[in-house]
Formats: sequence, structure tokens, C-alpha cells
Amino acid sequence: MQAAPNTVDPGEVAKFEAMAAEWWDPTGKFKPLHLMNPCRLDYITRQIAGEFDRDLDAPKPFAGLRLLDIGCGGGLLSEPMARLGATVVGADAAARNIPVAQIHAEQSGLHIEYLHTTAEAMAEAGETFDVVLNMEVVEHVADPLAYLTACRQLLKPEGLHVCSTINRNPKSFAMAIVGAEYVMRWLPKGTHEWNKFIKPDELFDLMEQAGLRPVDKKGFVFNPISWQWSISERDLSVNYVTASLRPV
Repeated sequence: MQAAPNTVDPGEVAKFEAMAAEWWDPTGKFKPLHLMNPCRLDYITRQIAGEFDRDLDAPKPFAGLRLLDIGCGGGLLSEPMARLGATVVGADAAARNIPVAQIHAEQSGLHIEYLHTTAEAMAEAGETFDVVLNMEVVEHVADPLAYLTACRQLLKPEGLHVCSTINRNPKSFAMAIVGAEYVMRWLPKGTHEWNKFIKPDELFDLMEQAGLRPVDKKGFVFNPISWQWSISERDLSVNYVTASLRPV
């Protein structure tokens, strides 16, 4: 049997390995994700609730759902998903992220299975999930189509795939690279490569080629006055998020 392709980019993994200890520092190198997290969680929880007919006001609305947070980092999304009742697996290609995530989950009293592995390896092992979260990862892999294909394989039929990334245009270069890395110094220089950013139409095309059915896209917009992120129906010019399903 032919081995699954490996879409991991070692250079990209090394960048996040170097920052692993700072995942839970809201003023550290992952400050942008801490600021964005409430907005991301709002979108994710609403999509899951809508797809699986769950009441977000219930104590554990996602009980019975198995969820994969691929590229989990230190667990910034895995932990709230576990608190909402989902059975959570967090996976990351950067080995140093895993003990950081494990220790923080243990300190928080949460049971989350964290694995140092890849989407391709999990798909080859036959793992399946109701939900796959694929947040800010696709712009860091070597082969986006092969990677998205693995994400589709990891979904049960009618499973939900939530994927966020960064648009590719002059505005995203100015904000995500010049602004975030050079002016605000939120991220180390070189964290992102502009030519790896993906336009929404390109991502939808890749998802369809991978066997997914796109059903939604929204923008994540940062307000520099209020220092808050919000979800936009129209503005996908920099950060944006998509939802897609694995057809039966």
C-alpha cells in the first residue's frame, strides 16, 4: 500500500517549535490568537450547533461529538471544545507543542488526547471525527490539496470541517506581515510567507477537489480602535474562515 503523502513543511514546524513555551501567555508571541480566540470560538460553536442541532445554552452541548483540532498548538481551541462536552483530540506536527498542551489541560482539569502526529498519518490509521478544526494551518503546509484531502478523510460522512487562513492580496501583506511582524511585533519576523496565503475562491476550489462541500465563508476583522475581532459577512480581505461538509 502506498504511504500517505507528508505535507509537513519542516521549516514551518521549526518556527512554531521555537515559540512553544509561549502558547498560554496572552501578551507573548501568540497574542494575536488570544485576541482572535473569542471571535473564532463564536464562529466554530455556531457552526457545530447548527450542523448537529445542538443547544449552546445546554451544559455540555457538544457531548457525544468527537472533534479533532489539527495543528492544535498549545490547546487554545481544544480546551474550550472539551469544556463544551466534545471528546477532543489535539494533534500537532511540532513535538514541543504537545507537552505544553498536556500540562495546561491537566492543570485545567480537562481530559484531552494530545498527539504528536500529522493529518495524513491519522487518516491512514483510519481515525474519523464528527468535526475537524483546521485553524491557521493550511497556509503553513507544503501541499494544501493533499493536506485538505487528509482532512476530508478524517471526517465521518456529513462531518463538519472548519478552516481559517489568510487571504493573499496587498492588504494582507500590509497587515498580516508588515503590521503584525514588523510594526506591532506580535509575531517573529518570517512567521508567515505571503506567497503561501490562499484566496477564498482558491480555498473553495481546493476543498472541492479534496472532496469537501463548502457551505459558508466569513471574514475575521480586527478593529484597531477597540482592539477586538468581529465576524464579517463581507470583509474577507485578510483573515477569513470557512465551513465545509464531507458529503455522504
